[in-house]
Amino acid sequence: MMLLAAALTHAHVPIFLLSVALMLGLARLFGEVAKKLRQPAVLGEILAGILLGPTVLGEVAPLWFNQLFPTDSPVEAGLSALTGLSVIFFLLVAGMEVDLSMAWKSGRTSLIVSLMGIFIPFASGFVLAFAFPGFMRVPFGVDPTIFALFFGTALCITALPVISKILLDLNLFRTDIGVIIVAAAIVNDLVGWLLFAVVSTLMGVDGKDSSSIGKAIAGTLIFVGVMLTVGRVCLHRLLPWLQANTSRTSGVMGFAMVGALLCAALTEWIGIHAIFGSFIFGVVLGDSRHLKEKIRTSFEQFISSVFAPLFFASIGLKVNFLQHFDPVLVVVVLAVATVGKVVGCGYGAVLGGLPRRAALAVGFGMNARGAMEIILGMLALQAGVIGEDLFVALVLMALITSMMGGACIQKLLVRKRELDFSELLSAGMFKLRLSGHSRDEVIAELSALVAARIRIPAEQIAGSVLERESVVPTGIGNRVAVPHTRLPGIRKSCVVVGMSENGVDFDAPDGEAARIIFLVITPERDTGAHLQILAAIAKAANEPTVAEELSHATNYSEVVSALRNIEELH
Repeated sequence: MMLLAAALTHAHVPIFLLSVALMLGLARLFGEVAKKLRQPAVLGEILAGILLGPTVLGEVAPLWFNQLFPTDSPVEAGLSALTGLSVIFFLLVAGMEVDLSMAWKSGRTSLIVSLMGIFIPFASGFVLAFAFPGFMRVPFGVDPTIFALFFGTALCITALPVISKILLDLNLFRTDIGVIIVAAAIVNDLVGWLLFAVVSTLMGVDGKDSSSIGKAIAGTLIFVGVMLTVGRVCLHRLLPWLQANTSRTSGVMGFAMVGALLCAALTEWIGIHAIFGSFIFGVVLGDSRHLKEKIRTSFEQFISSVFAPLFFASIGLKVNFLQHFDPVLVVVVLAVATVGKVVGCGYGAVLGGLPRRAALAVGFGMNARGAMEIILGMLALQAGVIGEDLFVALVLMALITSMMGGACIQKLLVRKRELDFSELLSAGMFKLRLSGHSRDEVIAELSALVAARIRIPAEQIAGSVLERESVVPTGIGNRVAVPHTRLPGIRKSCVVVGMSENGVDFDAPDGEAARIIFLVITPERDTGAHLQILAAIAKAANEPTVAEELSHATNYSEVVSALRNIEELH
């Protein structure tokens, strides 16, 4: 981490505060515009930095640029320290997205997708960089092997926060395809960041002997091992105490930030980058079942509103994107990265038993690189391992793959036949007053309703639904939950609807208990029907008018009337 070179004087403070205000304000504005256009917020945040940096402001008004962002001054040192803290906290939140239990429970398909999505992109990136160092602009004095290792690592990493956002936007996050993509991305990120920890150690080999490098790598492995075992148990026991004895949300947030900084300091001392320690602490914290979804969401919103925009805006201040834009290099990097990831993950999904279109959707979902790619590129640029031309190519590749992910998934998974809820519902598949008070009791109750129709024992249905529920909770917010499963031996999809007067906890992001529960059963091989039903219900739950009508429904006819409105939203 860069330290302040000198204290900010009275003359420097206004410039520093004005610079931060401009970066944060413009990045937030452009980030919101990007989200309105259904693009990742990081796209707008980086664009804000490009406008404030040497690419635009430095060319149009160089005097203003030099006044606002002076080099070799306490202002620059202060901004570097602030953006360094920002990326530490951003990686903390990224780590909290990593659900180890989901990765463990997701099964064979996710593991194969992840491993193939690491091996093929890494191999293709390594071979390209090692075989053509001149074309890849290897800086003078950089070991070609270390450069190739970095480039291979950069191509195999994913952007779990971006992937999660894409799936949420498409209402696919809690579907089977969504679980496969997210679980594979979790394993991918863990392995990718471990690879980067090793490569980052090798980046600083100047003046180090092999024994010191070996100690740094050994220290990394020990740190990860201790955090994922002893640290995991300690945090799991500490969280309930924190939530009982401190302000529920702010207490946990404060503890998380302190823990991230301590782990960041430890990994920096070990000899790897500080962000790795923050990321691993986030993984361990996010893995605890005591960390409620509402707290997790509040923390993510806080970091994404303040620290993430500052960091991504700062990227535009580092490089002149027009001067260092090489179209041939950008196209080659984008092509190798996309083909490697889509082919690797798609082939892994086929091996795992998915149909080809669904497998391609998994490949394009995993292809979103987003913020993680940009952070790796920035660290490599600061270490002198890559030049500015390749850094610009990596940033553009990360943005383009993130932008194309959602559109490709939607195109591949769309069904031509429109959803007709009249085929899925009947008065016999509706229960006005559920007697169960827990998630397990309600699922068993609804399974009993559908068992006779599909001729499968209620216990088997409930067991399959609960097994799926243990991977990702199915509360979608606005007092709606959609437990679901796919079963062999049935021909048609069906939906069972139950109403709970007091509500049942399905661990929804908004913390609200579910009052209306849809149990969705679809044929094992009909991925399209499964995704369309879940996406339609999720869309309705997020539509204020329909959600209000559903939450106040008191009989079967009113539920059907509300569900009819789902078709009008399509």
